[in-house]
Amino acid sequence: MIEVEIVGVRIELPSNQPLVLLREMHGERHVPIWIGTPEASAIALAQQGVVPPRPMTHDLLIDVVESLGHSIISVNIVAVEDNIFYGQLQFDDGTVVSSRASDALALALRAKCRIWCADAVMDEAGVRITEHDEGEEAEPGPDVDEERELRRFREFLDDVEPEDFEG
Repeated sequence: MIEVEIVGVRIELPSNQPLVLLREMHGERHVPIWIGTPEASAIALAQQGVVPPRPMTHDLLIDVVESLGHSIISVNIVAVEDNIFYGQLQFDDGTVVSSRASDALALALRAKCRIWCADAVMDEAGVRITEHDEGEEAEPGPDVDEERELRRFREFLDDVEPEDFEG
C-alpha cells in the first residue's frame, strides 16, 4: 500500500464532473477519481474545515463510530474496476468495512486518519503530472508548492478524459 493525501476536489470541464485528486506522499503520481457532487461537497467542506450546524451524513457516521467507542484508523483505496474505485474503512478493532472510495475519503478527512492506495490501483490509475515550468525554486515553500501543484493539476485536467483510465 502507498500512502496518499487528498490534493483537492475540482470540476472537470466541459462535463462539469467533480473529481478528487490523490497524490502519493512520497512520489510523483496522482490518482484522479471521478465522484458525485454530494461527495465532492462533503470532501471540500471537510478540507476547508467547515463544520455544519447540524451533522451531515459523513459527520454523523464519525459521531456514531466515536460514540460506540471506536475510531477509523485508516482508509484504503483497494481496487479499481471499470473506472469504479473501491474503498475500505479500517477500524481500531481490526474490523474492515467496504465503502465507496468517495465516502471513504470524506470520512478520512473527518477522522483525521491516514489514506492508503493499493499498489495495483496506483499502477493502473496513477498518472504523473510533469513539471512544465522553467526556473522554479529548487525548494519552494508550502504556499508556492501548493499553488504549483494546483496549476499542474489544472494543466492535467485540460487534457484528460474519463476514458483515459479505461483498461
